Amino acid sequence: MSTNPLHYQSGFGNEFATEAIPGTLPIAQNSPQRAAHGLYAEQISGTAFTAPRCANRRSWMYRIRPAVVHQPFAVQPEGRFHNRFGEAPATPNQLRWSPQAMPTQPVDLIEGLTTLAGNAYIGINVYTANRSMQGRYFFNSDAEMLIVPQEGRLRLATELGVLEVEPQEIAVIPRGIRFRAELPDGRARGYLCENFGALLRLPDLGPIGSNGLANPRDFLTPCAAYEDIEGDFELVTKFQGRLWRARIGHSPLDVVGWHGNYAPYKYDLRRFNTIGSISYDHPDPSIFLVLHSPTDTAGASGLDFVIFPPRWLVAQNTFRPPWFHRNIASEFMGLITGMYDAKVDGFIPGGASLHNSMSGHGPDAATFAKASHADLSKPDVLTDTMAFMFESRAMLCPTTQALDAVNLQRDYTACWAGLRKEFCAPAAQ
Repeated sequence: MSTNPLHYQSGFGNEFATEAIPGTLPIAQNSPQRAAHGLYAEQISGTAFTAPRCANRRSWMYRIRPAVVHQPFAVQPEGRFHNRFGEAPATPNQLRWSPQAMPTQPVDLIEGLTTLAGNAYIGINVYTANRSMQGRYFFNSDAEMLIVPQEGRLRLATELGVLEVEPQEIAVIPRGIRFRAELPDGRARGYLCENFGALLRLPDLGPIGSNGLANPRDFLTPCAAYEDIEGDFELVTKFQGRLWRARIGHSPLDVVGWHGNYAPYKYDLRRFNTIGSISYDHPDPSIFLVLHSPTDTAGASGLDFVIFPPRWLVAQNTFRPPWFHRNIASEFMGLITGMYDAKVDGFIPGGASLHNSMSGHGPDAATFAKASHADLSKPDVLTDTMAFMFESRAMLCPTTQALDAVNLQRDYTACWAGLRKEFCAPAAQ
């Protein structure tokens, strides 16, 4: 085993170099005739070879066995983790789910994934698990994965090192990177978004300037940590929306050293530098953007990852909670902890909602009534809260299993039933 299983390097998209055994990384060249310590040199490319230098992502790995060493893959029966987004039409109806119940039988992270919705850009899943992955490893051939824990820590042992992630942190596992998920707390629940499009990146800051929102230095990438273990193991991949399985006689987490900029990373959402209005009205929620996956249309993302963290609301003569709105983008929202300021009931940690493009939504009746008569001479200080949103330029199609789920709140729209007509036309002069 490696001697440095949990060390991090700071920065987003940096060119890193790390080795668990001194002298592993070659000098000057990437693929020497004979790599040090009897290792194999292998490159993994996350972008096209000819992508612009500023966008090009790849890493060189020096490993005990190359990734090709395993038995053939065989397709598995279709389960609850998939890309079947055409099963039901995309709906203009507002949808909301209560938290998914914890399993009663042993279930690991991959077994515990349930797909709720998706489109050509993203797949949205929730997970519940009560055991660590034992004797099995996973990689996603379809997408990079953005993992948002809601309950319970995850220890993600990857080819390039170890990430430990707790609620209010996120982890991103690049497409093709193999890993095993362990549960230090014995059980876990959360959200997982597959990004089928361009790699996630930090947004440009424009008039904000050089500081603010998510700062690059707060993103952590693991240092090299390897396993030299032999046995009868299972290697699982998601490929074109289906799970495939192969036997493998060793741990694939056997990279002794690596260098490059294609690697898993984590980020603590509590370090987000929140920006907002200090006069009146609201900036658009894009001011809370952490990461996004751009498309060929400027400003229209395949995936925006937005958070609503603790913050002060001080705007004057302003309805302070999120206002009623309809957007060109489709929104999937989850709650990690606390209470969301636009919903007083029904939307609880571990739950989720889906509002497709141009579907009206906003504060429930109780929130509207309270905020409409609030004392604006004092700030609203929001503490102990962390909500997030997966937003996409395309319609999100819910899966049939999501529409049939016992935790779908079939009376969700009743939360707006108390919004009565208050219009009173002035008397004619």
